[in-house]
Order: sequence, then structure tokens, then C-alpha cells
Amino acid sequence: MKYNRILLKLSGESLAANKGMGIDDDRLMEYAKQIKEVHDLGVQIAIVIGGGNIFRGLKGANRGFDRVKGDQMGMLATVINGLAISSALNSIGLKSSVLTAIRMEPIGEFYNKWKAIELLEENKVVILSGGTGNPFFTTDTGSSLRGIEIEADVMLKGTRVDGIYTADPEKDSSATKYDEITYDEIYEKGLNVMDLTATTMCKENNLPIIVFNMDKPGNLIKLIKGEKIGTLVYNK
Repeated sequence: MKYNRILLKLSGESLAANKGMGIDDDRLMEYAKQIKEVHDLGVQIAIVIGGGNIFRGLKGANRGFDRVKGDQMGMLATVINGLAISSALNSIGLKSSVLTAIRMEPIGEFYNKWKAIELLEENKVVILSGGTGNPFFTTDTGSSLRGIEIEADVMLKGTRVDGIYTADPEKDSSATKYDEITYDEIYEKGLNVMDLTATTMCKENNLPIIVFNMDKPGNLIKLIKGEKIGTLVYNK
């Protein structure tokens, strides 16, 4: 097995599946089963999930919302999604805990690094919600920060596409996929993998990222077992 502790970043939009908004029950349970498969191998799993299926702060700001309030709404959306993932995991016999970046007991326990690691070592899945707890930071940055803090071996970024391409494969049919790419190449080519803050944090702290298609059942466990799934981003 290649990884002992992972930070799994999930997309809020993917959680909506074909509904476009909200939470699709089938997709939720599909994710839960994939996570349990990996957990059953002995992998410690922390999860950060976005909130774009409910509310995205930046889009709200474009519609006239105050940016700080919009981002706070987005943080709360990630907590809703985190509770949903936790409930789904618990329903299939996998213990999980929700930690929040903003105090909101009893919904979730207030996050700190040592508590998160303690729960991981107790064999629980840890769901890290509320972003960084601050406006102007994306959940990608939140997942980079948490992955570094909990000393994860890798960040697995689950998306709707099967890796990083030379262009958006949903818009450009001639786009080709990278199997591996360095952080420096991402900067040089201007590729939109994550926001620059998140990418820089991973580069400076030597946290590799694998971008893969989480919506294809079986991909997560294949990746954990060492199959070449998605695109690896690493320091040269």
C-alpha cells in the first residue's frame, strides 16, 4: 500500500451529481462506499469537501453579496456537506468525526491539528469543514493547509475529470492529459489546477497532489493500491 494517511479533497458540485444543486443521495452513498473500501485497507483518511453545490462565496459576491458574508455562507455550506458525508459513513458502519474551523458545537468539534491526528490514529475518518475559517480563502487552500498540518502523505483531489490536461477537456477536444507534472510546470503553463495560494502551499511544504476522477467508482482504491490513476503533481 502506497499511502498511510491521505487528505481527500472532494468537490461540492460533484456531490450534487446531475441534480446541479444540493446533495444527490446515490452519489453520497457511492462516495461513502469508496471511502470505506480504502479505510478497510488501514489507510487513515481526512476529508475536506467544498460547498459549491449549496453556495459559493465568490459567485455570491458577483451577485451583490458582501464578499465576507458570502464566504461565510460558503463555509457553512461545507459544514452541511461534511455532516452529510459523516452521516453516510456512519450508516455503513464507518466511524467519523466532523471538525469545524469555526466554533459551532455541538454540530462539530472545533478543529486543531492534534485532535485531528488523535482521531485518525483512533481509526476514525476525520471530516474537516468550514474551510480555513477565514474569508477570501478557497476550500482548495483549506485542504492544502489541513493536509500539511495533519502530515498527510498526499492530497487526493477528486474531480469530474480524470486528471490535469493541457486545456479544459470539457471545452477543448484536443486537450491532452498529463500523467505527471511539476509544480513549476503548472506555474509556467498557467494551468488551473487549484488556486495559486493552495498550489504554492503544497509546493513549499512538499505535499504531492494527485488529481483524479472520483466520480468513477473504483478509482480511489485503485489509486491507493498504486495504479496510475489521474495526474501526479510533485516537486522536481
